[in-house]
Amino acid sequence: MNITILTLFPEMFEGLVGNSIIKRAIAKGVASVKLVNIRDYTKDKYGRTDTPPVGGGAGLIQKCQPIVDAITDNKKETSKVILMSPRGRTYNQEMAKEYSKLEDLIIVCGHYEGVDERVNSYVDELVSIGDYILTGGEIPAMGIADSIIRLLDGAIASNSLDDESFNEPLLEYPQYTEPYEYNGETVPDLLYSGNHQAIAKWRRKQSLLLTRKYRPDLFKKLSLSKADLKLLKEAESGETPKWEADALDKGKKFVHKK
Repeated sequence: MNITILTLFPEMFEGLVGNSIIKRAIAKGVASVKLVNIRDYTKDKYGRTDTPPVGGGAGLIQKCQPIVDAITDNKKETSKVILMSPRGRTYNQEMAKEYSKLEDLIIVCGHYEGVDERVNSYVDELVSIGDYILTGGEIPAMGIADSIIRLLDGAIASNSLDDESFNEPLLEYPQYTEPYEYNGETVPDLLYSGNHQAIAKWRRKQSLLLTRKYRPDLFKKLSLSKADLKLLKEAESGETPKWEADALDKGKKFVHKK
């Protein structure tokens, strides 16, 4: 997949393309990221890409000519062009999956107080990452590029994607590392039991509880199965269910001793 980012500040993306998973994905040929400086397309004799708005008003607006020419010069027949905009569809994991199936994506980063309205005629979709104000579209573009590339085959191990938050509207279960005890807090003994079925049930229960507590908006979207409802009822009772007690008993030789 090819991702082209049109920006006034390509240097901001050095960390994105030069580190970790994204760097490895690019090296493997799983994805390519092309950074295009909108300023290279300006026809202004002073090299400016922005100007005060017609009719007066605060701040500076990006001119349409440099952006449109940058889009036209980099667009292919298979390209989808998106503009980061507060008017846009709010970005989520479903959109990340949708975009990851594209051959070519062009992301246009706005800046200053906005872009000339006429730029909208040259893009396929407006996209927002939330109802708050940033200085430009660069940080949102980084988030979108990262979320897409990590979904591509070969970018990361497929099993790392299976249990992630937002694969369904459910937060991920708690994760732990060694040591067993740290500052008085311990890893749940069940995770040492070796009973993978019981561990999976425990993790599902924790995901349900965390989502209900921290993201009730997501929890409302869940289609709870009978098994889910039973897990929630167990949690509300405060008692250790039989399946968990049995797993702990059978795996006690693996469980850390306090």
